Amino acid sequence: MAETKRALITGITGQDGSFLAELLLEKGYEVHGIARRASTPGTLGRIEHIIHRIEVYTGDLLDQRSLGDAVRASQPHEIYNLGAMSFVGASWNQPLLTAEFSALGVTRMLEAMRDAVPEARFYQASSSEMFGKVLEVPQSETTPFYPRSPYGVAKVYGHFITVNYRESHDLFACNGILFNHESERRGLEFVTRKISHGVARIKHGLDDDLALGNLDAKRDWGYARDYVEAMWMMLQQDEPEDYVIATGVSHSVREFVDLAFAHAGLDPADHVRIDPAFMRPAEVEDLVGTYEKARSNLGWEPHTSFEELVRLMVDADLELLAEGPHRGLSR
Repeated sequence: MAETKRALITGITGQDGSFLAELLLEKGYEVHGIARRASTPGTLGRIEHIIHRIEVYTGDLLDQRSLGDAVRASQPHEIYNLGAMSFVGASWNQPLLTAEFSALGVTRMLEAMRDAVPEARFYQASSSEMFGKVLEVPQSETTPFYPRSPYGVAKVYGHFITVNYRESHDLFACNGILFNHESERRGLEFVTRKISHGVARIKHGLDDDLALGNLDAKRDWGYARDYVEAMWMMLQQDEPEDYVIATGVSHSVREFVDLAFAHAGLDPADHVRIDPAFMRPAEVEDLVGTYEKARSNLGWEPHTSFEELVRLMVDADLELLAEGPHRGLSR
């Protein structure tokens, strides 16, 4: 009888971590996670429904000892490093902390793996923000990086330290260069969830307007549940490689706004206002990726269209706020 596969997920309480944990449980994995000790209630909201089926360790990407303890305790076959400072906007206010989490934190995880389970397989959550001021369209695995935020810079370090450990220490280590991927579990600070939640609040009569920044910025938006499947697929291959995961189509924030308001039967012209406070110091104007390598090597492709994603998020927030006006992240 084959041994049950064990996986360890950093950032298991986040959007991607919770979807990945569900996927791995469905596949018969024993799932372990690392979560920071937090003072705010409700931080386990995204995994409350599966908490009895997983093992969660208290750990921190800033603390080598806690990471090593979690890796030794779980003895994983696969490690998914999803923990990071996930919000690009905050990285200008906290650039040093962003570097500690999203750059050095990757090194700490790789060291913990190399020390305790060097035969395990490692997935690093890279980001399309590494492309930044794009040097070619669409962006692929060979497109040069030109990050435009402390977040993007830190992610470039995390990406290349993963490549370095793969090549220097013969580890099975992959980077998934994921373009923007959203869901009903997205944090309220992200523009897509800010829009869907704002639309729901206006529809329920809780707010009159929604303040946004640059409506002309374009992103390649996919559904997070589709994207975590690609993470798993990367670690099932014979050889470790890096992959762009995207939809191949970009849409503007304005398009997202128009679709979201229309789905709720509202006119954005009556409710949306532009607030300069939400403009980035250095904007990434147009990110769009090609997932041809992932389709060819992994057999992966996105299942959820942009329109379906917008409707899904708006419907989820309308339902959430129908339960009570103070509902936000936990579901």
